[in-house]
Amino acid sequence: MTTPEADQSQAPRPEERLERAVRAAEQALIEYEIAVETFRVEVENFSRLHEQRLGPLYIRIEELDAEIAEAKAARSGDPEDIRRAEEARALVLPIPGVEELLHGWMDGQGLFPEATAMLTEQAVRPPERVRPSEEARRLYRELARKAHPDLAQEEEEQKRREEFLTRVNAAYARGDEALLRELAEEWAAGPVPPERRPSPAEELYARLEWLAQRKELLTLVARELEGGAIAGMLRLAPDDPDGLLEEIAGRLRADIAQREAELASLLGQG
Repeated sequence: MTTPEADQSQAPRPEERLERAVRAAEQALIEYEIAVETFRVEVENFSRLHEQRLGPLYIRIEELDAEIAEAKAARSGDPEDIRRAEEARALVLPIPGVEELLHGWMDGQGLFPEATAMLTEQAVRPPERVRPSEEARRLYRELARKAHPDLAQEEEEQKRREEFLTRVNAAYARGDEALLRELAEEWAAGPVPPERRPSPAEELYARLEWLAQRKELLTLVARELEGGAIAGMLRLAPDDPDGLLEEIAGRLRADIAQREAELASLLGQG
């Protein structure tokens, strides 16, 4: 037979359900952040690869368009043709700092040898992989779940976790499995975070509100990523993005060949 005092000691605290809700919301937010960050890395890497593989082809098409417009203007002498030729040439004129803007594919004098090799289908430096490997993804998810700052109450511990996750994110963006393993070992050997202390109901409600606001912000980030052209291309071929780029490159090479034939015809007639 239990005493009233014992019954009272076994009763759940008023904040217990709220604490469970906060913990569930924290875990859900962490999982969402992992998904958004993974998608951001995929989009960023695919964007870089898209520019690396297809950028020189687009540049070649613009140059041929300018040359075709100039050839037509030279033959006709028509002011409208001359205007079109000048506009087309303005699109491809060298500009200061173009090497940085085009990530090493050309300078103020034109295409680098590597870009020329890409256009002529010669061997070039292998492009970066589109996405981190499955092992890198697994390591990243595991570290993000364990070390997320939202799981800490103390300001000092939150700061330690933020600095650690900054290193984790950088390694993940590069797909560096070896470094991610080292970071996993470092975290396992690190200080044990302090136990979560019970929070007053007001703090728990404030925490839930912050988590909801953070989720809304991440939703906006994800929506912006998903609405971009690069994400749209990734959705077309999620399992073979390299194949999709090669397919597009094939179409661009066909466009280049067609323009080169048109230009040759115009110059021959002239």
